[in-house]
Amino acid sequence: MMRVLVATDAWRPQVNGVVRSLEYLAREAPSFGADIGFLTPDDFRSVPLPGYREIRLALPSVGRVERAIKSIGPDSVHIATEGPIGWITRYVCQTRGYPFTTSYHTRFPEYLAARLPVPLRWSYAALRRFHNGGDGTMVGSPMLEQALKAHGFRNLMPWSRGVDAELFRPRSVRPLAFPGPVFLYVGRIAVEKNLEAFLALDLPGSKVVVGDGPLRASLQARFPQVDFLGMRTGQALADVYASADVFVFPSLTDTFGMVILEALACGLPVAAFPVMGPLDVIGRSGCGCLDADLRRAALAALQVPREKCRTYALTFTWRESVRQFLDNVKRAHGMPADAALHPGYVLTSAPSPRQTTSPAPASASRSASPVAATPRRRG
Repeated sequence: MMRVLVATDAWRPQVNGVVRSLEYLAREAPSFGADIGFLTPDDFRSVPLPGYREIRLALPSVGRVERAIKSIGPDSVHIATEGPIGWITRYVCQTRGYPFTTSYHTRFPEYLAARLPVPLRWSYAALRRFHNGGDGTMVGSPMLEQALKAHGFRNLMPWSRGVDAELFRPRSVRPLAFPGPVFLYVGRIAVEKNLEAFLALDLPGSKVVVGDGPLRASLQARFPQVDFLGMRTGQALADVYASADVFVFPSLTDTFGMVILEALACGLPVAAFPVMGPLDVIGRSGCGCLDADLRRAALAALQVPREKCRTYALTFTWRESVRQFLDNVKRAHGMPADAALHPGYVLTSAPSPRQTTSPAPASASRSASPVAATPRRRG
């Protein structure tokens, strides 16, 4: 059985796309003949992250990371985040010769620039150095691939996402009652999510927000007519999706937007700006409206058939996502992959609103054979 150790600064109790992706990775990998272990903030002393006290910032040491890798004995290491655990693990892998891959989940340069006067080129230079040191960097969409290529990133590999279609599904009766039509946002309540662009819209019915973050108190005070429900997960979150009419995604900086898939699986059309993430996921599927005028997009989305959204969401499966991840690991280390890539996410060129195609349903995959990667020293 192939063993992959995933080093991540993002971990429970955080609720975000990175953590959910890793949870499903661990759940599905054994069916492909692979075992996933984790190196997380739970393994180290940690302190609250300034500005996000709900997030713990790990304080790893080289010695502890090296001992963890030796005790697990992985065939490969995957570094999921660029935080302290990610940087220390990268250092250990490079100096001790362990093969590793990385993934790019978050546009940190843009997030940092939204808070501090830090030039984008400085941040991208640091991240380019981080990711180019590995054997491959996994990205969630063609547009992200093209953006990173323009900044000098190399060895980019596609890793799409899935959705739990059993949990997130339409209901015959709405679990929650709000005056309709109901426009919903789910995600972190922070400056980089551009949430105010949604809250300030003149829309009929109700606006509902699910999530938490540093801006919640101030936005809740400024927009008292909006229903702020706080953090919800699992069935409680699925109930909210199933009670809405349109999912509004105002972010300009997300790399994918897994909440878009959850909304679609519940039959919700999506209203968003025509930017990375929505363009990649929605594309020409007809399951949402992408417009520089977010109000116009939200109102137009009301006309999209809910069953169309559900059918499209079913083409994104976690099993296919995990197969793709494991194929990437093997390919990065010179081993053959088991199956063709998900046709909607072969990294070729960035899509435009007219060029984006809908991903085809995932085909069945054969079980992966174990990979015995030989540790090698890099400069």
